Amino acid sequence: MSRNVSVRLNPPLFKEGGVDDFQTSGRTLSLVVSPRDGSLAIYPTPNTDPRNLKPGYPKSQPLYTAVEQRPPTSERRTFVIDCSVVFAALQNLLNVAPTKEPELLGDNQIPQIIRKLTVDYGNFCKECWAFSSRSESREGPLDSEPDHYRKLHTCFSLFTVLYLPESGFEDAPIGDELMEWLNANYIEPSTEEGDHLSALERPWEDENFWSYVTRATLRGLSKASAFFLEALSKHPSENLRRMSEHLAPLLKNHPRLHQFNSERDFAISSRRWKEKVKTLRLELDHIPDGDRDDGFDDWWDHFSDIVSILEGREEVLKRLCVDFGSDWKEVCVAWGIFVDPRLRRQDLPEVVVQILDEMPPDPTDLEDVTHSLLMLGKPTQVLSQAAQLDPWLAAHLADTMEPLELIDRDPDDSGLTLRQQYILSYAEYLHSDPGLWRITADYMCSCGDIGKEMADQVLMRVPLRLKLSSPPGGPPNDEASRIRAGDLVGVLKEINETCHHHQRERARRAVCRIAARTFLAEKEYGLAVAYTSSAEDWPGLGRIVNCVLDEYFEEGPVKFARLVSKIEPSLQTLRKQPSSIANGVFTYRLMFAIHFADFHKQRSHGHLQEAARVAAAMLKDEIAPKSWWAVVLSDSVDLLLNSEVMPFTPTDVSVLLHKLQEITMRTSHGAGPDYLSMLARATKGKDEKSALQRLQVVRLALAKYYARCTAIGVSGGPDGLFGY
Repeated sequence: MSRNVSVRLNPPLFKEGGVDDFQTSGRTLSLVVSPRDGSLAIYPTPNTDPRNLKPGYPKSQPLYTAVEQRPPTSERRTFVIDCSVVFAALQNLLNVAPTKEPELLGDNQIPQIIRKLTVDYGNFCKECWAFSSRSESREGPLDSEPDHYRKLHTCFSLFTVLYLPESGFEDAPIGDELMEWLNANYIEPSTEEGDHLSALERPWEDENFWSYVTRATLRGLSKASAFFLEALSKHPSENLRRMSEHLAPLLKNHPRLHQFNSERDFAISSRRWKEKVKTLRLELDHIPDGDRDDGFDDWWDHFSDIVSILEGREEVLKRLCVDFGSDWKEVCVAWGIFVDPRLRRQDLPEVVVQILDEMPPDPTDLEDVTHSLLMLGKPTQVLSQAAQLDPWLAAHLADTMEPLELIDRDPDDSGLTLRQQYILSYAEYLHSDPGLWRITADYMCSCGDIGKEMADQVLMRVPLRLKLSSPPGGPPNDEASRIRAGDLVGVLKEINETCHHHQRERARRAVCRIAARTFLAEKEYGLAVAYTSSAEDWPGLGRIVNCVLDEYFEEGPVKFARLVSKIEPSLQTLRKQPSSIANGVFTYRLMFAIHFADFHKQRSHGHLQEAARVAAAMLKDEIAPKSWWAVVLSDSVDLLLNSEVMPFTPTDVSVLLHKLQEITMRTSHGAGPDYLSMLARATKGKDEKSALQRLQVVRLALAKYYARCTAIGVSGGPDGLFGY
């Protein structure tokens, strides 16, 4: 469903008639769409090599921003959120309930549940209509005038009446339901008129008396009509008094379908009632011409119109509706009450076509055209008109029509069904408000793979609000603090729940990667590792380990150990995963970082024997990468030279010496970069030569340590410490 968008730049980029000059200057207009809310950024940009730009062209160029959809605010936002609950319930009914609880949902139960949900939609429209109509509620600008919500209500409620009848009334006459809909949404005659007439001693002398009684009759308001006919008991005309005495009971006893237990009883009663109306017509026609005027008005003509309504005379119904300023709807509804009381839903379009030939809908009134298409039984065209009235209306009508098989379920060339096209169009409108991201994703995820991929893009761009600091002067970010304490809260939790609900694992992992980058930038390495592993981003885990190890060179061993201390819980989680992952190279590098940090932690706390044990274990168990062997050996020198304790066992010293010998031998054969790169970074010269000099210190320390072992009678084995 492509759309052409016209954007007017203000202030103008160039004066009128300056298009050619703009183009020859080597510039063109570029447009960028924000993936966060669909807003536009428009700006001039070179369309050639910048060196070829026309001399004298301004270096400073304006940047224009625009939005295709105005974000919903105030009552509209509340309306959107309320309706999304009903939408979610309908999706659950159609997608989940039939598979989980098929025994609870018979063939007739799903349409009835859908009916209840569509009634809820209509009620939300009505509530928002009432809210926006109250002047005291207008604290700020409204998205839509009250009349807009009235239009939404009339369209959705008419759809419910026509296409979702109550159980057992699918094949019942529809006249009463249509009349109830008409009277609820288009109140005529007004209550004020009735109050005014009832306060008069001789109401028939008022110029609006007969029009009120006639219209009340036309609208099926029998009690109101009968009340004023009974007031004619004081009229000076004896004939009018007598006719009114006969007509009032007929109005009161007008058979209506809801009064009977069966349609057969209704039909019998209607025929008998019609016979009484015919009798009244005969009596009325026998009244002499000279007694048909009471000095105020020709009462007979008005009385005859009322009797004609009861007789179901089509031409009179149409004439009266035109006289009263009504339209085709009132004729159609009255038709089902007076002309054909047994008119059924499937027969309504034929009647509507006949009436619209003489009284067509207003083509400039989207509401009126939508009503006519609903009554004509043209759901596809209904959606086209509804989309122009409000994307909300088209989306939710389409969502309801598809399970009722009113529209085609097959996708077109775009790969989308008709329902999905209108749902996604509405979702794009919601996307203009980033705060409605969760609802936007819900609607998109109901539209197959295309919609789910669109939802992924929305979810991956929701601001996570992970920064601890708020804007200057603002309160601290409590959610970010709780996340750092180990809780999954706030936006991050909501995104996780949404991804889980819609099974959007790809989006969840992407969001975890984004969160990990935030924590990495803040040196929250424990959280960075946790979210990276949750995303199963193993290369990302490798990058984090590199950053962690860089802290050793940039901040020193003490701060390095403190920064790494929070990573160990994440390592425990990783090691519980399948062996193919837990034994991966990135996990092992993380294990080394934790062991190396523990080594320096024990050193700084004076736990020399524990530090020596960790150092030897890193080398013996090959936890340390070979590029770090020299660093571990170098950092062990102070332990080897300690004069108070001898923390290394002879076996440990043997391990250290073996690694030193391998480094020396490999380096002499040209593998220096593989073994000395990290130690070189830690030395003053930061080169291989400085690293080798440092290793000489290590060799000397090992020799002294061995000498001390010999002096106290400790042997490294049958061949001695150096006998390998």
